[in-house]
Amino acid sequence: VCSAYNFYPKQIRMMWMRNGKEVTTDVSYSDVMPNGDWCYQTHSYLTYIPTSAEKIACMVEHLGLSEPMFVVWDPSLPVEQRTQIVVGLCGLVIGFVIAISGIIYYITSSLSVLSTKRQITKPLCFLYF
Repeated sequence: VCSAYNFYPKQIRMMWMRNGKEVTTDVSYSDVMPNGDWCYQTHSYLTYIPTSAEKIACMVEHLGLSEPMFVVWDPSLPVEQRTQIVVGLCGLVIGFVIAISGIIYYITSSLSVLSTKRQITKPLCFLYF
């Protein structure tokens, strides 16, 4: 998604670039919509999964810009999101360890109670007449 917000006048040109060349397939555009404050916004969508060697960028041309603006698409996650994922995975692993420890404790304590009951119910000696 390539988005342009808070621009005036309404005329704007947005295009996707792949390795410096314009992409014309798998591209869609929203209408230029008013914000309600005399400014406008619009969005462009590229339905494409790039390879690691490709450089994908969105180019915006507008009268308010002295030259076209290029925004390079970066597929990596920001540091904050990576940190959140790592913390979540650590919590999940700790939860699994606690759950498995609880299950093992329950099973071993149940087995020890059963073996204690068996020892008590065994006769100490057999008398035959």
